[in-house]
Amino acid sequence: MSVAGADDALVRVFEAHRARLLRVAYATVGSVSEAEDCVQEAWLRLRAQDPASIRDLGAWLTTTVSRLAYDTLGSARARRERYVGPWLPEPLVEDLAADDPADRVTLDESVSMALLVVLERLSPAERTAFLLHDVFGLKFEEIAGVVGRTPAAVRQLASRARRHVEDGRPRFPPTLAQQRRLVALLDPGVVWRSDGGGKVSAARPAKPGAQNVARWLIALARRPPRSLRMAMVNGAPGLVMRDGDGVLTVIAFTIDADRITAMDVMRNPDKLTTVHDPG
Repeated sequence: MSVAGADDALVRVFEAHRARLLRVAYATVGSVSEAEDCVQEAWLRLRAQDPASIRDLGAWLTTTVSRLAYDTLGSARARRERYVGPWLPEPLVEDLAADDPADRVTLDESVSMALLVVLERLSPAERTAFLLHDVFGLKFEEIAGVVGRTPAAVRQLASRARRHVEDGRPRFPPTLAQQRRLVALLDPGVVWRSDGGGKVSAARPAKPGAQNVARWLIALARRPPRSLRMAMVNGAPGLVMRDGDGVLTVIAFTIDADRITAMDVMRNPDKLTTVHDPG
């Protein structure tokens, strides 16, 4: 095979793994752009390797991206400590009418907004151990090399993380058909989180709870947006809107046992650069 032919074959193999690699990186760092940087860096490292020396290319790529994402998460945490206001993950927004699974990257729970918000409470090592083992199916021996711990220590990290995740995410997540019917129902303890990053206003109800959030929604409805559409946000129903001031907003709903338990409102323009403008 010629050098050009070998390169073409490597590109095809890499592209076959790209969607999974992006999910691994995005679930770890909560940022689309940083996830794409990790995947691109993994490609550059692969190009510098002799492919014949890699026994399992998929495992090698997953481990490489995981290490890059783990390192990125460490530096990102320091930046988030200086972040103005609440920090929310960058949303993944898809057309609500997209029915072809091949065109969607958010069908599994690994990138749900509810899970990503819970993961922010974990240390980078706990988050990585949980994601790689419980969500993406890596062995503890493989994860040990990513986080620099022994397999036994990684097992403990994943166990602690699992308890936090189970306490914080929906116990009865709905099917897609159910999700589309439930967006008008608020749980009595519904939480509203908003992220403007200090660049745009991100006001929210003074207290959580259905009455407070409903009152806030009614107030917002009195100022109709310039444009509004429903969309899939991290695999669940959400809204994309541009308000009267021209600010783009993405709202993600977390649904548990037929009730909306959280509304995550992303307004920081730096996190919405890939979102299609409904206007």
